[in-house]
Amino acid sequence: MPELPEVEVCRRGIEPELLEQPILGVKIRAPRLRLPIPPELAEWLPGCRIAAVRRRGKYLLLDCRRSDGSGGTLIIHLGMSGHLRFVAPGEPVGKHDHFDLCLPTRILRLSDPRRFGLVAWQPGEPEACEQHPLLAVQGVEPLSPEFTVDWLEAAFSRRAAPVKPVLMDSHLLVGVGNIYASESLFRAGISPLRAANRIARGRLATLVEAVQATLSEAIAAGGSSIRDYVHSDGSSGWFQIQAAVYGRDGQPCRRCAGRVRQIRQAGRSTYYCPGCQR
Repeated sequence: MPELPEVEVCRRGIEPELLEQPILGVKIRAPRLRLPIPPELAEWLPGCRIAAVRRRGKYLLLDCRRSDGSGGTLIIHLGMSGHLRFVAPGEPVGKHDHFDLCLPTRILRLSDPRRFGLVAWQPGEPEACEQHPLLAVQGVEPLSPEFTVDWLEAAFSRRAAPVKPVLMDSHLLVGVGNIYASESLFRAGISPLRAANRIARGRLATLVEAVQATLSEAIAAGGSSIRDYVHSDGSSGWFQIQAAVYGRDGQPCRRCAGRVRQIRQAGRSTYYCPGCQR
């Protein structure tokens, strides 16, 4: 599933091509993905221009405005296997191409083989997005100034579960997916088995830095291409190649003489080094 780095890479890739572009039309081929696509988009969006391309957690937000200032925000989630790409008008439609945003010289097309993505709409000013049910439950952005050791200490003080699943809880902290949680904990030297509320403040400060550094490096590397994920230009991300522990079960640890181990936590694979993560 595309996580925060992949969605941020997507946002940066499509933003220059979308800003200030007028929307000429919409084509909806699958009336329902994870949720029904509002059919009214075909009426609401033409005549709008794209004023901003933002991200909230794993959601892309396209702020659409009319000349009189009215409009709303198009909310897009890529689901498990979705991706956005630009195509020329008249390009043949594939089996999994479900939604087109038609611009003057090209089309932004959403393809989603597993149909776990979504396209939604929030009317009003950009700030109104935070009221949408999909976004109202989102936690703190890990690359924002809000993500501090004080915040993390307070948040973890109420969590006795193992730290890795807690770190992946989007109601607490958004976008730290499976790869990035494993890599951040390795970088911080913290065992994924340790209870979140049993981590000392000094180690939490290290974890804040590790999460932010891991996500920043992943964005710089174009994210991680696992299974279906590709960028809007069709290229792949490469962060998974430089991963220290993720996907390296049984291989030598890159920090000590131990071996990377794989376990299951909350239904997901966790990779860590028992020798240097305590």
